[in-house]
Amino acid sequence: LCLQLSSVTLQLLLNLTSIYFVFYFLFTLSLIIKKSLELPYPSDALTNDVGLLVLFAALEFLHFYWGARGNLTESDSYMFGNLIMTVATILLAVYFLVWQTYVMRADVIISSVLITVYGADGVLALSTLAKFRREYL
Repeated sequence: LCLQLSSVTLQLLLNLTSIYFVFYFLFTLSLIIKKSLELPYPSDALTNDVGLLVLFAALEFLHFYWGARGNLTESDSYMFGNLIMTVATILLAVYFLVWQTYVMRADVIISSVLITVYGADGVLALSTLAKFRREYL
């Protein structure tokens, strides 16, 4: 008897999160460009915001890859890595929600949606990891 432990819901949410993140990245980059042209944006702050956005994209790639791979192969280590990346990406989303140089209403809306999706992703990843651990112990 072969028992499938991977979560279809988690896989769908990971895919939707990655699609939303592409929109989020492009929209946030556009807003940063708009703000830098219209507002007195210190150059070091501009570099910081753009650098963190690029780091955010790299971490989102790892978040998706480790989550999808961990879920499909039922791997504890990849799922644990996914959870670590979920925390890191939530912290970066909070940065863009609260601490970036200029925060517009659009930043608040898109970052809040992203944090909510990451929260659901984290809960599903944690429950899937618990399912893996319970079955393999």
